[in-house]
Amino acid sequence: MVFALTENDRPQQDAVMRHVRIRRHGLFTPLVESGSVQAASMVLRPGESSSDEPENEHPRSEQWVFVVSGTGKARVGGRSMRIREGSLLLIEKRERHRITATGRASLVTLNFYAPPAYGADGQVKPSARRR
Repeated sequence: MVFALTENDRPQQDAVMRHVRIRRHGLFTPLVESGSVQAASMVLRPGESSSDEPENEHPRSEQWVFVVSGTGKARVGGRSMRIREGSLLLIEKRERHRITATGRASLVTLNFYAPPAYGADGQVKPSARRR
Protein backbone atom coordinates (compact mmCIF):
# COMPACT_ATOMS: atom_id res chain seq x y z
CA MET A 1 0.00 0.00 0.00
CA VAL A 2 1.09 3.54 -0.66
CA PHE A 3 0.35 6.19 1.93
CA ALA A 4 0.37 9.97 1.60
CA LEU A 5 0.54 12.52 4.39
CA THR A 6 -2.37 14.92 4.62
CA GLU A 7 -2.24 18.51 5.81
CA ASN A 8 -2.62 17.36 9.40
CA ASP A 9 0.09 14.68 8.97
CA ARG A 10 -2.25 11.72 9.27
CA PRO A 11 -1.48 8.92 6.81
CA GLN A 12 -4.29 8.06 4.42
CA GLN A 13 -4.44 5.16 2.05
CA ASP A 14 -3.78 6.54 -1.43
CA ALA A 15 -3.48 3.49 -3.67
CA VAL A 16 -2.53 -0.16 -3.71
CA MET A 17 0.92 -1.01 -5.04
CA ARG A 18 2.00 -4.52 -5.91
CA HIS A 19 5.61 -5.45 -6.47
CA VAL A 20 6.89 -8.71 -7.87
CA ARG A 21 10.48 -9.79 -8.50
CA ILE A 22 10.84 -11.75 -11.72
CA ARG A 23 12.96 -14.88 -11.50
CA ARG A 24 14.10 -16.67 -14.63
CA HIS A 25 12.86 -20.17 -14.01
CA GLY A 26 10.07 -22.33 -15.33
CA LEU A 27 8.37 -22.08 -18.68
CA PHE A 28 5.47 -19.83 -17.67
CA THR A 29 4.80 -18.00 -14.41
CA PRO A 30 1.80 -15.73 -13.71
CA LEU A 31 3.14 -12.79 -11.69
CA VAL A 32 0.46 -10.30 -10.69
CA GLU A 33 -2.95 -9.14 -11.89
CA SER A 34 -5.54 -6.46 -11.45
CA GLY A 35 -9.18 -6.69 -12.46
CA SER A 36 -8.34 -5.89 -16.07
CA VAL A 37 -4.70 -6.88 -16.81
CA GLN A 38 -2.32 -9.70 -15.86
CA ALA A 39 1.47 -9.94 -16.08
CA ALA A 40 3.37 -13.20 -16.53
CA SER A 41 6.91 -14.24 -17.40
CA MET A 42 7.90 -16.92 -19.88
CA VAL A 43 11.32 -18.53 -20.28
CA LEU A 44 11.90 -20.77 -23.31
CA ARG A 45 15.12 -22.75 -23.61
CA PRO A 46 16.80 -22.90 -27.05
CA GLY A 47 14.50 -24.76 -29.46
CA GLU A 48 11.58 -24.78 -27.01
CA SER A 49 8.14 -23.41 -28.00
CA SER A 50 5.33 -21.81 -26.03
CA SER A 51 2.97 -24.62 -27.05
CA ASP A 52 2.88 -27.84 -29.01
CA GLU A 53 0.20 -26.48 -31.34
CA PRO A 54 -0.23 -22.98 -32.81
CA GLU A 55 -3.53 -22.80 -30.95
CA ASN A 56 -4.76 -19.90 -28.87
CA GLU A 57 -5.34 -21.09 -25.32
CA HIS A 58 -6.84 -17.77 -24.28
CA PRO A 59 -9.14 -16.60 -27.12
CA ARG A 60 -10.92 -14.04 -24.94
CA SER A 61 -7.73 -12.17 -23.95
CA GLU A 62 -5.25 -10.19 -26.01
CA GLN A 63 -1.59 -10.79 -25.23
CA TRP A 64 1.30 -8.32 -25.33
CA VAL A 65 4.76 -9.96 -25.42
CA PHE A 66 7.88 -7.95 -24.55
CA VAL A 67 11.21 -9.72 -25.16
CA VAL A 68 13.53 -9.12 -22.21
CA SER A 69 16.41 -11.18 -23.63
CA GLY A 70 17.18 -13.78 -26.27
CA THR A 71 15.94 -14.32 -29.81
CA GLY A 72 13.02 -16.20 -31.23
CA LYS A 73 10.39 -16.63 -33.88
CA ALA A 74 6.74 -15.73 -33.43
CA ARG A 75 4.06 -17.25 -35.60
CA VAL A 76 0.86 -15.24 -35.28
CA GLY A 77 -2.21 -15.56 -37.45
CA GLY A 78 -0.33 -17.37 -40.22
CA ARG A 79 2.58 -14.88 -40.34
CA SER A 80 6.09 -15.49 -38.98
CA MET A 81 8.46 -12.86 -37.65
CA ARG A 82 11.76 -12.79 -35.81
CA ILE A 83 11.74 -11.33 -32.32
CA ARG A 84 14.66 -10.29 -30.13
CA GLU A 85 15.53 -8.24 -27.07
CA GLY A 86 13.37 -5.12 -27.06
CA SER A 87 10.69 -6.50 -29.40
CA LEU A 88 7.06 -5.83 -28.48
CA LEU A 89 4.42 -8.05 -30.04
CA LEU A 90 0.63 -7.78 -29.85
CA ILE A 91 -1.40 -10.97 -30.24
CA GLU A 92 -5.06 -10.08 -30.71
CA LYS A 93 -7.91 -12.09 -29.22
CA ARG A 94 -8.57 -15.32 -31.13
CA GLU A 95 -5.27 -15.17 -33.10
CA ARG A 96 -3.50 -18.51 -33.24
CA HIS A 97 0.09 -18.15 -32.11
CA ARG A 98 3.29 -19.92 -31.15
CA ILE A 99 6.60 -18.50 -29.93
CA THR A 100 9.86 -20.45 -30.29
CA ALA A 101 13.33 -19.68 -28.89
CA THR A 102 15.81 -19.76 -31.78
CA GLY A 103 19.06 -18.52 -30.22
CA ARG A 104 21.77 -20.16 -28.13
CA ALA A 105 20.39 -18.64 -24.92
CA SER A 106 16.92 -18.76 -23.42
CA LEU A 107 14.20 -16.44 -24.71
CA VAL A 108 12.83 -14.47 -21.75
CA THR A 109 9.57 -12.54 -22.16
CA LEU A 110 7.25 -10.46 -20.05
CA ASN A 111 3.64 -11.01 -21.12
CA PHE A 112 0.51 -8.98 -20.42
CA TYR A 113 -3.01 -10.36 -20.82
CA ALA A 114 -6.12 -8.20 -21.00
CA PRO A 115 -8.32 -9.37 -19.42
CA PRO A 116 -6.37 -11.79 -17.17
CA ALA A 117 -6.15 -15.25 -18.78
CA TYR A 118 -4.35 -17.52 -16.29
CA GLY A 119 -4.77 -18.61 -12.69
CA ALA A 120 -1.92 -18.62 -10.19
CA ASP A 121 -1.30 -22.27 -11.14
CA GLY A 122 -0.63 -21.30 -14.78
CA GLN A 123 -3.84 -22.93 -16.05
CA VAL A 124 -6.19 -21.01 -18.36
CA LYS A 125 -9.06 -19.40 -16.45
CA PRO A 126 -12.53 -20.63 -17.45
CA SER A 127 -13.47 -17.02 -18.30
CA ALA A 128 -10.66 -16.91 -20.91
CA ARG A 129 -11.51 -20.19 -22.66
CA ARG A 130 -13.64 -20.75 -25.74
CA ARG A 131 -17.34 -21.06 -25.09
